[in-house]
Amino acid sequence: MGQTVLVDQAFVQPQEHRPKTVVSDADDIPLIDLSLLSSDSDVTSAPETLLAQVEAACRDWGFFQVINHGVSPELLRKAEATQREFFALPDEENRKVRQDEQNALGYYEAEHTKNVRDWKEVFDIIAHEQDEIDVVGLVLKNKWPQVPLGFRETFEEYAKSVEKLAFRLLELIALSLNLPPKKLNIFFEKANSLLRLNYYQPCPNPDLVLGVGRHRDPGALTVLYQDSTGGLDVKRQSDGEWIRVKPISNAFIINVGDTFQVWSNDKYTSAEHRVSVNSEKDRISIPFFLQPASCTNVRPLEELTDEKNPAKYNEYSYGEFIRARKDGNLKKLEVQNIQIDHFKRAQ
Repeated sequence: MGQTVLVDQAFVQPQEHRPKTVVSDADDIPLIDLSLLSSDSDVTSAPETLLAQVEAACRDWGFFQVINHGVSPELLRKAEATQREFFALPDEENRKVRQDEQNALGYYEAEHTKNVRDWKEVFDIIAHEQDEIDVVGLVLKNKWPQVPLGFRETFEEYAKSVEKLAFRLLELIALSLNLPPKKLNIFFEKANSLLRLNYYQPCPNPDLVLGVGRHRDPGALTVLYQDSTGGLDVKRQSDGEWIRVKPISNAFIINVGDTFQVWSNDKYTSAEHRVSVNSEKDRISIPFFLQPASCTNVRPLEELTDEKNPAKYNEYSYGEFIRARKDGNLKKLEVQNIQIDHFKRAQ
């Protein structure tokens, strides 16, 4: 007897990409304690041991977790409770703030990764004081729900707090590359940073689907909070095995995005990752995507290239890149979504 498929075929992953029944626990995903940095100190005071940990994590994994990061546990609890309240609302309420092809912000339940539908619902918010941005002629404006009460205030506070952490991490990573700590800040003066609320319902066929299919993040850094359920899997660079990231209370998971991989000329890697689901318990996560301004032209940094280590990528427009990526998120395409490999130079 074959397996009974209880989900729509749009969700079913190709055989080679379906999750295994058992995924290794990530005992060796780096855990970095930021308590050596006081909340107001300049990162130039960071001890060499901390910079060495950041460098090794970005080089060997592209992922790490941070604790003692300065974001209050009370704010994390409030954000999680508000998020759960929103996704518990009736469908007709959520659809009042649904995304469309003209404005890919707000609620959405039919996102695709690698042209397969993800088992999740999302709510996207631009983390910007003006409440809207222009992505190469496409104007995106936040859609705030009327309920639950305090939704907007909670996530504006959350975004501001996590953005502060993201910039401290950006400066630490710059230092780990022997760059001035604020070398990269100029690319974020009109940032496209995005806050996303993810909700993954229990799934009757968790061995056939993924909450999010395998992918790499296009931006500079991702700062993600996850609840205690777990499900984030990272592809280990050393052997290609999928490794489950263990939830740590009040920790953030940090990953290097495609932009940093290009800036570093492949010294740091944007690791492939995915989200597995289960049949018993729902899961939430809140990623903050630190993304450069649309007008940014991304290319390997001059300080990190020379005759012995020439630039490995051609320059590309971040705004055009991210707009092309969004097209493949909203609907199934007949071709693979654009990736940074498209800009790789022949060596």
